[in-house]
Amino acid sequence: MNLRGATPTSPETALIVFARAPEPGRVKTRLVPLLGEKGAARLHAQLVERTLRTALASGIGTIGLYCSPGIRHTFFRKSKKRFEFKILLQPQGGGNIGDRMYRAFKGALRSHPYVVLIGSDCPALRPADLRAAARALREGADAVLAPAEDGGYPLIGLRRVSRRLFDGVAWGGPLVLAQTRRRLAALGWRWEELRTLWDVDRPEDVARLRRSKLLGKPALRSPRTSLAGRRRARPSGGNPERSGGPGRT
Repeated sequence: MNLRGATPTSPETALIVFARAPEPGRVKTRLVPLLGEKGAARLHAQLVERTLRTALASGIGTIGLYCSPGIRHTFFRKSKKRFEFKILLQPQGGGNIGDRMYRAFKGALRSHPYVVLIGSDCPALRPADLRAAARALREGADAVLAPAEDGGYPLIGLRRVSRRLFDGVAWGGPLVLAQTRRRLAALGWRWEELRTLWDVDRPEDVARLRRSKLLGKPALRSPRTSLAGRRRARPSGGNPERSGGPGRT
């Protein structure tokens, strides 16, 4: 799969962004009691937009926005237009987050020697982090990871791929990074790790995001939710966002 659409400074690298469409009640569900369904979806959309701006600012390579539930969603079509068609839309497809990441890497590595994949809920990610990931791969690392404070990772880069890296991982738990490290060691691959990052997934993360001002004040206005509205909030169990890997998607 050839990712075209951007004008990179390092054309041999493919940069993949995983994102879900901001549908109320289906994204950031653990934030619904705080922000309401629409507020949580609005925040999710702003996180995706920030991620795409960060990706473009990095200049490391061609950018593919891998979409769930699919590329036909209005949000993704508008995003492509908003960014002047510098991103290519691709479907994530089915399966768990590991299945989808494996497919994305396998496809992109057919036409690019290096691939970096990121999620869309880590506003602390900087263009410099993406450039550091691409540089590590160019300098010989088989893999590169950016650890997350919750035990997952918001960024993974590879120069080759194995299904063993993604199968059997307890996605959504605090051991994702540790399990991935063990798999990399078992494969005999050399990997590097970047600085530890944090993502926005829980109410306390929203407070941290407010303090950071990474999205600005309008993104974090909490609605006046009624008791009935709180009862409609979905519980965290079975949350489709809980992946432990990039994007909680």
